[in-house]
Amino acid sequence: MTLVAGIDSSTQSCKIVIVDAATGALVRTGRASHPAGTEVDPNAWWVALNEAITEAGGLDDVSAISVGGQQHGMVVLDAAGRVIRPALLWNDTRSAAAADALSTEFPDLAERTGSKPVASFTSTKLRWLRDAEPENAALVAAVCLPHDWLTWRLRGFGPENPELTELVTDRSDASGTGYFNSVTNEYDLDVLGAALGRDASAITLPRIVAPGESAGTVVAPLAATTAISVACGAGDNAGAALGLGARAGDVVVSIGTSGTVFAVATTQIPDSKGTVAGFADASGNFLPLVATMNAARVLDSTAALLDVDHNELGALALESEPGAHGLVLQPYFEGERTPNLPDATATLFGMTLASTTRPSLARAAIEGLLCGLADGLDALVRQGVTAERILLIGGAAQNPAVSTIASQVFAVPVVVPEPGEYVALGAAAQAAWVLDGTRPDWTIATVAEPASDHRPVIREQYARYAD
Repeated sequence: MTLVAGIDSSTQSCKIVIVDAATGALVRTGRASHPAGTEVDPNAWWVALNEAITEAGGLDDVSAISVGGQQHGMVVLDAAGRVIRPALLWNDTRSAAAADALSTEFPDLAERTGSKPVASFTSTKLRWLRDAEPENAALVAAVCLPHDWLTWRLRGFGPENPELTELVTDRSDASGTGYFNSVTNEYDLDVLGAALGRDASAITLPRIVAPGESAGTVVAPLAATTAISVACGAGDNAGAALGLGARAGDVVVSIGTSGTVFAVATTQIPDSKGTVAGFADASGNFLPLVATMNAARVLDSTAALLDVDHNELGALALESEPGAHGLVLQPYFEGERTPNLPDATATLFGMTLASTTRPSLARAAIEGLLCGLADGLDALVRQGVTAERILLIGGAAQNPAVSTIASQVFAVPVVVPEPGEYVALGAAAQAAWVLDGTRPDWTIATVAEPASDHRPVIREQYARYAD
């Protein structure tokens, strides 16, 4: 059996899966936590990666590896390969004003890069760095993303071996920077220079590595006995799509720390309004995507308020009727990315004596979360995406109440794949691709296909408060 490893370095933790390259069957896993917060010292990711690899039994019998990671995070390095300041993560909204400024300076950004910038994007964080920390901005010799930096470290580079030109990335993660054109596969140095306030030609950016192409090998001590090939890696959503085997007609709805709705497309369809991000996928195609900042933690907060666990929250929600007796939760607890409202807060509408009950509040939380994602699906469809089925993933998707209510919110069939670390599995698929030169075709089992039960009242109520 030939084994490959896939890593998911997410906001909250690092997960590794080691699987059979031929079938994708899981052999063993490892996990380690990341620090909380919206800015993190990248070294914490490296420590967690090593801990996760150790927990998974090491890499001695692994032939290839790849890293999937949270998108957009700003990792800035000086000429000696040292991290200049803690990385700003995708969910750090301090760069909202910078996003507006770049949109004003480059009104054609959606056409140039596929996406209109929001506070999540790397370009906006570089503009914030220019304005808020000019002394750090002046030190920047290279800019990379979380998965790029970890791939670099796996290959033996860092302050002890600062070869900045050995930084690599892939189209999917590069397409979330705000200064990369995934149609031409070239960086837009004008945008980068304007963001950082520097001559962009003097800044080292990661080389784009294609699907199936090796980026190098893992070095000792992680690869003590064998040469382990390293694939290009991917952004987390592109990794999940690859791990799920998503094809045209599939729309993935992921409920994690953030909520995402994305689909595989053969062409890029720029959205000048900025609702749909024109990202690339991990297979050579495109991944139009809508993201929300408030997803699983909406349920965490509501469950804590009601003093129940997630299973009990779901059971409570199903005691209420579709539409929660008119109770509507607009779940912008930490601002929002779609719609672009970084300073927004959550609001509960429709409180009456009849609607203000524990079951209705539980249901309103699930409905509000899903309605935000359904609005995202509508935006994709307006851009030409065909939706034939919903693949509902993420920890919350395993709650029967969430999948049941999803079948009432969405007007297309909902399928819940078996629980899995799909970002890490997608990275593992990239690793297997490097070994034999073809994209793996692994079978993914499903655990639920709730009967379609579309209830328009849920979204009609939610839309009433959209403005």
